[in-house]
Amino acid sequence: MLETTKPKNDAHTLSAKAKDATALLKADHKLVAALFADYEATNSNSKKKQLVAQICKELSIHAQVEEEIFYPAVQKALKDHEMVPEATVEHATLKDLISQIKDVEPDGDLFDAKVKVLSEYVTHHVKEEEGEMFPEAKNTKLDLLELGAQMAERKLQLASKYA
Repeated sequence: MLETTKPKNDAHTLSAKAKDATALLKADHKLVAALFADYEATNSNSKKKQLVAQICKELSIHAQVEEEIFYPAVQKALKDHEMVPEATVEHATLKDLISQIKDVEPDGDLFDAKVKVLSEYVTHHVKEEEGEMFPEAKNTKLDLLELGAQMAERKLQLASKYA
């Protein structure tokens, strides 16, 4: 009989053995989407500040792991000259938005607008990754379990840097 476990809402507690690279990244996407939803649902500035800090941390770690490990492997396996460069450019825009809200006091409409734009941009980026890049990566000879293990290990290393 197979045992199933409910996924935890913390991207850093996953089992490297059980997650291929795309599953690990999808778990990150789901976590960040939930954080953005929580942000939208609150009116508390202290809660907003806490959520933005976590969103920035999760996105920063996620982007770095993708850029260091996942994207180079996918680009090589697919001989890609379009998807990965586009995703990398999108990351640069995400990082710019993160720098505008990270460690900043939520001060009203402009701050909320920046978080909203970041959320929409992340949603667009996720749609492209999950709809195009991930399916193509799965059709290569990439060892996605090994790649996932490398990425999970790197995420743990980075978690302390972004603490």
